[in-house]
Amino acid sequence: MNISEVKEAGLTKTDRNRVGRGIGSGNGKTAGRGHKGAKARSGWSRRLGWEGGQMPLFRRLPKRGFNNKNFRKVFTTINVSDLAHFEDGTVVDLEAVLAKGLVSKEKHTDLFKILGDGEVTKKVTVRVDAITKSAQAKIEAAGGSVEMKPQPTRRPKFVKKGQAAPADS
Repeated sequence: MNISEVKEAGLTKTDRNRVGRGIGSGNGKTAGRGHKGAKARSGWSRRLGWEGGQMPLFRRLPKRGFNNKNFRKVFTTINVSDLAHFEDGTVVDLEAVLAKGLVSKEKHTDLFKILGDGEVTKKVTVRVDAITKSAQAKIEAAGGSVEMKPQPTRRPKFVKKGQAAPADS
């Protein structure tokens, strides 16, 4: 064993490369940044998809398709089994369910739906925007009732001025 090996024994990190400290270091003058241009300046950083000024791939390819995500109906849902947390004769709506802490409200929605998983023994009145057939049957079999909230009416689609609205709207 010699003195150089002893010095290296406890070190885990390599020395950092100090650039721009003279030509003798091998990384002097331009400090590994080449000559001029944006990349040679401080503060420049490459954004996602940057291809050196060439038209990026995501702009060269055509846009295709349509995403209906912004217009979909999103419901805050619970199961029939969750109605056991309420007393007999209670009116169960979205506000009551949120107050009990059974579920948290889904983003950007005031719609409430009950699914048919589980059993219900309490007589409750549920006020919902949507309900499955099995859930409705279980609630009514237990002596409860289902009230559907009125849906907002929208203008009929594809009706031009001077035309009569379709009969099925």
